[in-house]
Amino acid sequence: MLGALARKLFGSANDRVVKGMQKTVDRINALEDQISKLTDAELTGQTAKFRARIEAGESLDDLLPEAFATVREASKRELGMRPFDVQLIGGLCLHQGRIAEMKTGEGKTLVATLPTYLNALSGKGVHVVTVNDYLARRDSEWMGRLFGRLGLTTGVIVHGLNDEERKAAYACDITYATNNELGFDYLRDNMKFRLEDIAQRPFNFAIVDEVDSILVDEARTPLIISGPAEDSSELYKAIDVLIPRLKDEDYEKDEKQRTVALTETGQDHIDEILRDVGMLKSGALYDVANVNLVHHVNQALKAHKLFTRDVDYIVKDNKLVIIDEFTGRMMEGRRYSEGLHQALEAKEHVEIQAENQTLASITFQNYFRMYPKLGGMTGTAMTEAAEFAEIYNLEVLEIPTNVGIQRKDHDDEIYRTAREKYAAIVELVKECRERGQPVLVGTVSIEKSELLSDELKKAGVPHNVLNARHHEQEALIIGQAGHLGAVTIATNMAGRGTDIKLGGNVEMRVKAELADVTDPDERAKRIAAIEADIEESKQKVLAAGGLYVIGTERHESRRIDNQLRGRSGRQGDPGASKFFLSLEDDLMRIFATDRLDGMLQKLGLKEGEPIIHPWVSKALEKAQQKVEARNFEIRKNLLKFDNVMNDQRKVIYEQRREIMQTDDASATVADMRHDVIQNLVATAIPPNAYAEKWDVDTLHTELLRVANLDLPVKDWAKEEGIADEEILERVLKASDDQLGAKETEYGAQIMRLAEKSILLQILDQLWKDHLLSLDHLRQGIGLRSYAQRDPLNEYKREAFSLFEDMLYRLREQTTSTLSHMMLQMQTPESALMGGGESAALDFQPDPALLDQRDANGLVNFQGAIIDPVNPATWTGLSRNASCPCGSGKKYKHCHGVA
Repeated sequence: MLGALARKLFGSANDRVVKGMQKTVDRINALEDQISKLTDAELTGQTAKFRARIEAGESLDDLLPEAFATVREASKRELGMRPFDVQLIGGLCLHQGRIAEMKTGEGKTLVATLPTYLNALSGKGVHVVTVNDYLARRDSEWMGRLFGRLGLTTGVIVHGLNDEERKAAYACDITYATNNELGFDYLRDNMKFRLEDIAQRPFNFAIVDEVDSILVDEARTPLIISGPAEDSSELYKAIDVLIPRLKDEDYEKDEKQRTVALTETGQDHIDEILRDVGMLKSGALYDVANVNLVHHVNQALKAHKLFTRDVDYIVKDNKLVIIDEFTGRMMEGRRYSEGLHQALEAKEHVEIQAENQTLASITFQNYFRMYPKLGGMTGTAMTEAAEFAEIYNLEVLEIPTNVGIQRKDHDDEIYRTAREKYAAIVELVKECRERGQPVLVGTVSIEKSELLSDELKKAGVPHNVLNARHHEQEALIIGQAGHLGAVTIATNMAGRGTDIKLGGNVEMRVKAELADVTDPDERAKRIAAIEADIEESKQKVLAAGGLYVIGTERHESRRIDNQLRGRSGRQGDPGASKFFLSLEDDLMRIFATDRLDGMLQKLGLKEGEPIIHPWVSKALEKAQQKVEARNFEIRKNLLKFDNVMNDQRKVIYEQRREIMQTDDASATVADMRHDVIQNLVATAIPPNAYAEKWDVDTLHTELLRVANLDLPVKDWAKEEGIADEEILERVLKASDDQLGAKETEYGAQIMRLAEKSILLQILDQLWKDHLLSLDHLRQGIGLRSYAQRDPLNEYKREAFSLFEDMLYRLREQTTSTLSHMMLQMQTPESALMGGGESAALDFQPDPALLDQRDANGLVNFQGAIIDPVNPATWTGLSRNASCPCGSGKKYKHCHGVA
């Protein structure tokens, strides 16, 4: 109460910050007359002047008033839009590295141009991040006109570009891109072998549109680049047909946590089923030998019991496509990990795509925290302000609207059953339509949107449906959703990017109706007619009460509900909103108490009669807050574990970049070789140990295996008074001489190329294997809590141990490969076929195999008939067999790499 009184007297902290920014806005406004007198050429020339001043030592803050005034003038001339004062405040907020919460329809796209231009003057590049390809393309074309007028270049990164196109887009002053493409480009860049192939420049400044959707909603799922793993599609199909044979008592499902597990009865039952079909030869399912089978059973169980078609995914063109739960869009190219996607494909009887293994991964939290400066904008961020502050160190600032909000938000109506709820929604839609009031109905899934569509069809109400099945017509449907009497059903309204304008959208109608009209006079006449029709329609819609937004159920997150509500009442327009709920809705069913239904029946709630009370809405908001808090904990936990990998990722990527930047890695590989040899000698001949305790046989074998050195260490050990240091010196000298001889034979340039290439290839292979080990470790680490151990601490300790082991294997494999390597220069014939002179890396075949060759030069190697000197004949080998080249690695990790 005292806090409320203080806020009334002194204003909130938010109000004080906004008020403080007004002084800067006044300075910008004071420059308007001066800037408006500039010619077009002088306006364009402002950019060169600003850049010269930056080089002379002025800061961006020094230039801010003039730069913002310049952008405002360019916007007036090029786009016909003059940013309001509140939009200037939004631009200041973004420049300062904050999140600007601006209501729908307040012109966030234009707001972003102000700090984007200012920060692009440094020449280091600015990324404007959007949630989908449509918005990235649209904004880059639309705002690119403004930036072009000011002499800046604009690029766009969307799905399907090649490396050269990406590089060119990142080289621009301003780059519009989706969050997924940015993250994947970062990972791809760190898998490249040449510096000139890297697309992204060092990070500078990013503005994230729909920041809550990108940094909160999508932050639970890491970005993963993966490659093909062993094929086990038949096993997925075989397990899939067994799951329907399980009974309800065989498993426990927790919808709150989205988990399902077999009960003891279920374990016995699945054992019995697997034995019947011959898949369990001995023991029980959970025996160590059956770990692969357990994995497949668990994923199939999840696919059948937790995931629903047309809610979590759809089947399109014989492919299973994930639906984004927050935006309702199809996520083309995205797949569930750990075999879950394959289990769902088996369930839906579509082609099972090859399983994948992680090659590189990063979370959005760790990706966006790499930017030295980050800003964001959205209509709904205040509910997640604590998370933005804790994870990203971003402050949320609520920007006032240009015109006061006129929308009426009615209390929720709650019904006992979904049938009664849908009947009430249909009645309200019919009432609105009779008076010409446009209606937007928000649903949480495709399934629900099509169910409601069927109900409206039965009632004879014409309408449009916008969900993942019809996303191609998205902009057109949303653009006309404010037309007189229009009824639109949409799965989710976050990041649609197209405002619902009362009366309709002129641009969209022109695009749809005048695509074939080329005559300028006819086109101008038709456009004028469309504008007049829309203006007439707008006045009727305003009289009818503006856009009416209906929510068919509450979402887990209050933000998603607020985003839906925010579509009505834009820029001072009238409007209304109401949510309809039933006790059968997911949120009510999972989080409300079971006694509520019984209590309502006892109170005598009749068929079709709703409960309407502010207390109920408050209780629902509390339930949503609980879910939001739980989801925040999930994201925080994911980040804690990813931070462990992130530290390792930074080390590997920095080392990789250093190797790529150098032309001479000989010192690095020599240090690695010396370190490995020192370790081999120290293990066989411990310091201060008596000669009788030396294990010279093992040392001889290991030097032959690792360093390709056949040295008389047994004879050395017999010499009078010889010590371990002297033996180490002799081994190091022999190794240096061996590599020196290779350099003399092949030339220094070829050796430097080989060293760098081998080092990068082995590093990539080991990092990939390390990521797989971390995935496996992460899956089972939670069980440590049963032993009263903190899973995170256990994960840190074991991940560090695995990392150290990986670094030692990097040194050893690099030493082994370079020591055994033989280089073959291409013959003129092969050079002609391959297109140029180059060195091809090859290996000596294992000498033991050469002794076993038959008259045709072939040998039976681990069940396959191969020619030891011709790797082309090794394709019949098991991928897990050791490689015939004698490298000591598995075939799949050596000559069998796809």
